[in-house]
Amino acid sequence: MIAGWGPVDRTGLVPILGGVTAAAGFRAGGVASGVKPSGKPDLALVAADATAGAAVVTTTNLVKAPACELTERHAADGTARAVVINSGNANVCTPQGAEHARSMAAATADHLGVAVEDVLVMSTGVIGVPLPLDRITGALPALVEGLTPTAGAVAAEAILTTDTHVKQVAFEVTDGEGGRCVVGGMAKGVGMIEPAMATLLVVLTTDAPLAGPLADRLLTGAVRPTINRISVDGDGSTSDTVALLASGRAARPPHLEVVGRALHAVCADLAEQVVADGEGASRVAAVTVAGAATESEAERLARAIATSLLVRAAIHGADPNWGRILMAMGSAGVSFDPRRVTVTCGGITVCRFGVATSFDRGQAAAAMARPLVEIGVDVGSGDARATMLTCDLTPEYVRFNAEYTT
Repeated sequence: MIAGWGPVDRTGLVPILGGVTAAAGFRAGGVASGVKPSGKPDLALVAADATAGAAVVTTTNLVKAPACELTERHAADGTARAVVINSGNANVCTPQGAEHARSMAAATADHLGVAVEDVLVMSTGVIGVPLPLDRITGALPALVEGLTPTAGAVAAEAILTTDTHVKQVAFEVTDGEGGRCVVGGMAKGVGMIEPAMATLLVVLTTDAPLAGPLADRLLTGAVRPTINRISVDGDGSTSDTVALLASGRAARPPHLEVVGRALHAVCADLAEQVVADGEGASRVAAVTVAGAATESEAERLARAIATSLLVRAAIHGADPNWGRILMAMGSAGVSFDPRRVTVTCGGITVCRFGVATSFDRGQAAAAMARPLVEIGVDVGSGDARATMLTCDLTPEYVRFNAEYTT
């Protein structure tokens, strides 16, 4: 468990199998439609058996996917029946992008027998290439026919792009007073990860009875300290979407606070999986800034450190170069006194009161060579803190993205 990441209290949360289909009232599936030249699965569907409570958050990037805009409109009434997702093509910056997004929703709605406004759409992949819509619509009959309440992993595989493995998690949730529900989810994302809300695609499901406004409040509360605090490369995607569907099938749901903690835990676990699978990454780094005047300032400082190319290169080289950390903080737009800053790398103090302190460089380098690197900063300005997750910057990342479309 990463210190400071996810809910501190996980009482009553038991990991179970199933991902997005672990909760009652949901079916899922995935097929290969031919959008990906590789022939791998590239079309997924998560469907609720009846109208579900819904909430979404989408990218704040001004170059915004038509799927994001459509999904926001369709979820505005706080309800939905399904989420259809294609991988291999982002359907962004194309002449018919908006028309294709609506056609995906309409075709899915027809096959499910629901209203088009009840279908949410997500697309991920290369930007600027027209979506081969006919391949998607041609694959929908088999996709809908194959929906089952045990195919969470199948759907999770179909949404991957450059990911190396499926990302899913689920918890059975109890409150000690007989209340019980399930919260699960799946995610994709390894590159273009710098959240201005949530830089990846995520579908969350629960059988708790969450109405629209309540679902929205719980979702934004879970996303803010988790999915919104990860970075792989500092680039915010055009297609980021996190959608929550709540079936309300739990016979006796637990207290709302427990449901909120479970959503927080699912988002935290999925976000950690995304960073660990970052393109070319060899280690995860947890950057915690404490002693800030406000949580917002702590987050801005942590983000500046986590997105610094020089800091991330030092993490790859297991180099306890604390000067780069202070450099990054100094350009974060947050007022602090450098003479009060303390920095630790892997639990070893390398800077105190803004200057070098005596430490064993070999020991510090060994701590930074671990799969999880913990960087701690105390700015001595208050009591607020925030943690960001990032990964090291490797030659493999540069090579992969230099050849991404060629």
